[in-house]
Amino acid sequence: MEPRPPLPPFTAETAAKKVQAAEDAWNSRDPARVALAYTPDSEWRNRSEFFSGRDAIREFLTNKWQRELDYRLKKELWAFTENRIAVRFEYEFHNAQGEWFRAYGNENWEFDANGLMQRRFASINDIAILEAQRKFRWERG
Repeated sequence: MEPRPPLPPFTAETAAKKVQAAEDAWNSRDPARVALAYTPDSEWRNRSEFFSGRDAIREFLTNKWQRELDYRLKKELWAFTENRIAVRFEYEFHNAQGEWFRAYGNENWEFDANGLMQRRFASINDIAILEAQRKFRWERG
């Protein structure tokens, strides 16, 4: 499998680069692109959903971004060890009815030797916001 730098063991600099790469990929809202960062058998917990594998990841993200419109995400490195990274994040989106939300959460990531994420566990909470309360207003891409 093709290495996906930066590779573990992580330093503060390489962990921050890994987090930024994830933020950039997720902000693309391209399920195929995002799924390539994970092992073929990657294990996920997202809120109350449990699944594994790139196909399931692509399907999950496709459905997510069909519901969560104008999605904008910001990730922040929280902690790291040799092959693990903890991230704090928040993102904003609106639904088909035009109601805006901000989601807050934490992710725990574990990487294989090639720098692919083999485990991702996310805890997320949403709050309703007014459009005027949005913080993330940059153009897509």
